Amino acid sequence: ETNTSPFHPFENQQGDILRVEKEHQVLKEQLREAEEKFEQLQSRSSEEIDALEKLLKKSIEETEVSQNELAWFHQDSETQMKKWQQEKKENRETLKALKGTAKKHSDTNERYLKIIDDKEKQYNACLNTFLETSNKFATEKGKLEELIKKSQGDSQECEKRAVKAEVSVLQTWKETETWKLQGTIAKAEGNLRMLKARSSSASAAPVLKPQIDSWEMFISNVKKQLEKVEAEYEEKIELVKNGARNCLSKVETVDFPFP
Repeated sequence: ETNTSPFHPFENQQGDILRVEKEHQVLKEQLREAEEKFEQLQSRSSEEIDALEKLLKKSIEETEVSQNELAWFHQDSETQMKKWQQEKKENRETLKALKGTAKKHSDTNERYLKIIDDKEKQYNACLNTFLETSNKFATEKGKLEELIKKSQGDSQECEKRAVKAEVSVLQTWKETETWKLQGTIAKAEGNLRMLKARSSSASAAPVLKPQIDSWEMFISNVKKQLEKVEAEYEEKIELVKNGARNCLSKVETVDFPFP
């Protein structure tokens, strides 16, 4: 029966003292943890306070700098304000002068517009006159072009007939000169044949030899003259056919005396 009944006045029921001791131990443990947390919080708070004090000090310094800058800014603002006011005054005066100039330009512009309107009316009148004259000239130009076209056709036909006539004249002169020279050659060759026939005898050969040589030289020169005449007349005919002018002239010939 020992220790089986409540211990008055400390226990109302069995185990109250043990429970109180346990609660006391729990409270002591909680107190210890709380003290550790408090110390940690106090240490961290001290660090934060130091950081905040440094930050505060820095902020105070920056504030002082900012105040100085603000003072400078106010001073600069006043200077700028005075400058702007001066510029505003100058701009107002400039604007007043520009308005006067604009009015002057506006008056000038209206005067020029009136002049332009008058010139445009004159231009339209001249343009209408020009168009009427141009149409009349265009009609006359068409007629003249038709006449020119017809005249060109007639001119080309005349040129063709003229070329044909010049070729015919040159051909006639060529044939005349050719027949003349060919007749001379034929006559000379007849004489040469007769001399050669007579020189068949031994006694006449030495006497007739110089004459035969002279006639042979004569025939050779006349043949060269014939070739020259034919070539030059043919050249003139080709030139006339190709459109050349001033080609209607006789070919100069040399009259060789008979031996």
